[in-house]
Amino acid sequence: MSTEGVFVIVGGGLAGAKAAETLREEGFDGQVVLLAAEDLPPYERPPLSKGYLLGADEREKAFVHPLEWYSGHDIDLRLGVRVTALHPGDHQVEVAGGERIGYEKLLLATGSEPRRLDVPGAELDAVYYLRELPHADHLLDVLEPGHRVAVIGGGWIGLEVAAAARTHGAEVTLIEVADLPLQGVMGAKVGRVFADLHREHGVSLRLGSEVREVIGDNGRVVAVVTADGDEIMADTVVVGIGVRPVIDLAVAAGLDIDDGVAVDAALRTSDPDVYAAGDIASMDHPVLPGRVRVEHWSNALDGGPAAARSMLGQDVSYDRLPYFFTDQYDLGMEYIGHAPPGGYDDVVLRGDVEGRVFQAFWLDGGRVVAGMHVNMWDDGIAPIEALVRSGQTVEPERLSDPETALDQA
Repeated sequence: MSTEGVFVIVGGGLAGAKAAETLREEGFDGQVVLLAAEDLPPYERPPLSKGYLLGADEREKAFVHPLEWYSGHDIDLRLGVRVTALHPGDHQVEVAGGERIGYEKLLLATGSEPRRLDVPGAELDAVYYLRELPHADHLLDVLEPGHRVAVIGGGWIGLEVAAAARTHGAEVTLIEVADLPLQGVMGAKVGRVFADLHREHGVSLRLGSEVREVIGDNGRVVAVVTADGDEIMADTVVVGIGVRPVIDLAVAAGLDIDDGVAVDAALRTSDPDVYAAGDIASMDHPVLPGRVRVEHWSNALDGGPAAARSMLGQDVSYDRLPYFFTDQYDLGMEYIGHAPPGGYDDVVLRGDVEGRVFQAFWLDGGRVVAGMHVNMWDDGIAPIEALVRSGQTVEPERLSDPETALDQA
């Protein structure tokens, strides 16, 4: 059977859905097969800890498209289909049950999966990872005054869940192994801002604490026990201790791996007919030094379409800077750039940090590699992006001075 004109997308998340959409927008009239492991149509994950969990947005808003959109655009969406193997030499993917589907071009957009809590009791029913929409459905059902929530992990997911739970009136304890939330990704200066924010809104922070056990009774969660023996009473546990890219298929198929699936600036893998986008893509970035792999919503939103255009033979150089945002209580933030742990040597703050109207900049060798603003919507993220892209070196003293224009720092 000929595979000419058959484009297969493995992964039913945002990147895969936007890639399928872009193929049709760009005039591709061949067969598009979108294989989704979940039984739900592709949906965005930020609402799970943001608008939907807060009760501010309807559930349907999380879906990338209504279900009927796929048939209306002649996209063969197959739900609940798990891909078990790639056969690049034969231009085929294999799904559970043994069926093989041929392709001319293949896009891998398998995303990431939560790192699991490895302690006794972690398998109890009320222990959630908030990676799937049904988990957010359940939390919305139970978050109410008096409901006790233990959040394990002080990263973005943990903090957003804590903020949503407090907004619903639940009692929240956040347990983090580091001395501050976000310390590994943001550094101590910014970590303190978020620690103070959550304390002010009634979250009990257990910092420098490790979880030893989750105690249950007849399958229900009762408490979380820390390494020093403290028992934290809880009705629900939400675990947010990081994710890992789902690259098992790529590894088994012999594709080049470098943290994630290694791709060039056109999002091509080491096989010229296989592409990768979203959380799994470890990209040779045109602007940033070295390989870059990010697990942000914007990378799926923009990377899926870029990969689709590349699959169509267009000249693509995906140079978008990593971007993410958060809204917690009255704090709104946007971040752009790439400053992984060990990838910067200084953090400079500018503005009213105590009043939470400020900017932060991560410097490496005097060059701004990432920046963010907090509640500074008039200026927004654009001038920070321009500074990151410029590659110019700055003087920290001038950068910290609100009276000095950013491009003059």
